[in-house]
Amino acid sequence: MSERLISKIEEKKKHKKDLLFNKSFELFTTKGFSKTSISDIVSNAGVAKGTFYLYFKDKYDIRNKLIAQKGQDICEKAYNEVQARDDINSLEDGVIAFTDSVINQFSKDTIMLKFIAKNLNYGIIHTAIVDESITNKSGFNIAKLYQEVKEKSDVKFKSPEVMMYMIIEMVSGTCYSSILENEPVPIDELKPQLFDSIRAIMETQKIH
Repeated sequence: MSERLISKIEEKKKHKKDLLFNKSFELFTTKGFSKTSISDIVSNAGVAKGTFYLYFKDKYDIRNKLIAQKGQDICEKAYNEVQARDDINSLEDGVIAFTDSVINQFSKDTIMLKFIAKNLNYGIIHTAIVDESITNKSGFNIAKLYQEVKEKSDVKFKSPEVMMYMIIEMVSGTCYSSILENEPVPIDELKPQLFDSIRAIMETQKIH
């Protein structure tokens, strides 16, 4: 089999997988995850049900991979914004700036906020942090970034993964109501207190 033919086959496979991703996201965010079936997904994507199972185990699998992919996109943009700044003087400052970018992205894309916040769980978070095989379309990988920050940082933490989990849970949980309903206060009023809480969590986790 020629390299050109292999390349075309791989391109078709990628196209079908991307199509399934895109249609799943549309259905999950309009119809709802619980009301969306695999039959709905393949029908909207225009592929056979067997094609779905070539890439995903079930609809929970595609949902988790969607969250991981969308999360990578958000993290890549936040990382690039932090890298472009020259006022980051500590790891805490970097985490706050990164979090601020993520919050701003969710404020502009409430559909994404609803999808990720409602479906986030520790397994997905942990997998994204430790699995270097999970990348987005541009090849960005949060696990590699996490390891790089961990290795280069002069500050060491008791349990970095648990610390990240607590921060992510706190941010996603508090921002959801603040962004969508302005409760208990609008997001711009919540941010300073949220950032103080992040610093407090990081401080208690430090190994002195």
